[in-house]
Amino acid sequence: MNAPARPRPRRVATLHAGAWWLWALGLGTAATRTTNPLLLALLIATSAYVVAARRPDTPSARSYTAFVKLALAVIVIRLLFAVVLGSPVPGTHVVVTLPEVPLPDWAQGIRLGGRVTAEGLLVALYDGLRLATLLICVGAANALANPARLLKSLPGALYEMGVAVVVALTFAPNLIADVQRLRAARRLRGRPDKGVRGLLQVALPVLEGALERSVALAAAMDARGYGRSADVPAPVRRTTTALTLGGLLGVCAGTYGVLTAEGGTYGLPVLFAGLAAALAGLRLGGRRSLRTRYRPDRWDVRARLVAGSGVAVAALTVLASVRDPEALHPGVLPLVAPTLPLWPAAAVLLGLLPAFVAPDPALDPKEPSS
Repeated sequence: MNAPARPRPRRVATLHAGAWWLWALGLGTAATRTTNPLLLALLIATSAYVVAARRPDTPSARSYTAFVKLALAVIVIRLLFAVVLGSPVPGTHVVVTLPEVPLPDWAQGIRLGGRVTAEGLLVALYDGLRLATLLICVGAANALANPARLLKSLPGALYEMGVAVVVALTFAPNLIADVQRLRAARRLRGRPDKGVRGLLQVALPVLEGALERSVALAAAMDARGYGRSADVPAPVRRTTTALTLGGLLGVCAGTYGVLTAEGGTYGLPVLFAGLAAALAGLRLGGRRSLRTRYRPDRWDVRARLVAGSGVAVAALTVLASVRDPEALHPGVLPLVAPTLPLWPAAAVLLGLLPAFVAPDPALDPKEPSS
C-alpha cells in the first residue's frame, strides 16, 4: 500500500519591504505633528502590536528592543537636561530647587540648577516622548522589513548607496547576536561575561567575526561584478545631474514651506515639482546600472494596504493638527491633564491594519513550513 502523499506546503508571498517603511514613516510623521502623550503612547502601542504580530525570526528583527531602549534613553536625557539646564517655560508648581551655579555674563540665558517646575518637566517629557516615538517607528520598520529585500527594490541610480545602507543596517543586529551568543557560551563554561574583564574577552571574538564577514562580503561583491556601470552619453549624465539636484532642492524648499505658516501657498506645489524632477533624475540615472533582479518583490494588494494605512495615519494626523491644534498640542499653562482626541486616535488605529493583512512571517516563501 502506497503511503499517502504529503500535502505541498503553502507558499506565502513576501510583503514588499518598501511597504513596511512607508507604513513606519507614516506613523513617524504622525508623531512629529503632536505632543499629546496619549496619542504618542497610542502610536507606540500600534507599532509594537504590529511588530509582535508580524516580526520574522531574523537578526534584524531582534533589533527592535535596542530601538526601544534607545528611545527610553532619549526621554531620560531630555528630562535630565530640563532639570540641570532649566526650561524656558515659566511654571508655578516647583518640584525641587537645586543649587544654582553662577555663570559669566557671556552665558546669559543659560543656567545651571535653580528651580525645577512641573510645567518644565512636562514640556521636556512631551518633547522627549515625541522623539522616542519616532525612533520606535524607525525600529519597527527595521524589524519588519528585510534590508536585503529592500535593496532589491531601490532604483538603479541608488544601488551603490543602498548597498552601503543595507550593510550598515545588517551589521548592528549581527553584532548584537554575536555578543549574545558569546556571552551565553562563556556562561556555560563558567567564565565571567560581565564587567570590564568579560567585555574585553568578548570584544575580540566579536571584532574577528565582523572582520570575517566584511572580507566575505567584499569577495561576494567582487565575484558578482559589483561596481560595473554602463556608458551613457554626456548629455544624459548632465540632464540626470540637473534633474536630481534640482529635484532635491525643490523637495527641501517645499518641505520648508509645508512646515512653516509663511510658505503655505507655495509649499505643496514646490514639493510635488521637486519630487517629480528627482524621480525623473533617478530613472535616467538607473541606465548606468548593469544588474538584473531575481524574483523582484511586487506591490500586491496587501503591500498597498500596508503602505496606505501608514499614509492615511500621517494625512489624517496632519489634517487634525491644522483643524484642532490644541488637541494635538496640550498646554501646560495652566497645568491640566491631556485628553485623548477621538478622531485623531481613530486615525492612529488605522495603523493596526498590517497586523491583519500582512502575510504570516512563520511561513517563509523560501523555506515553507509543512
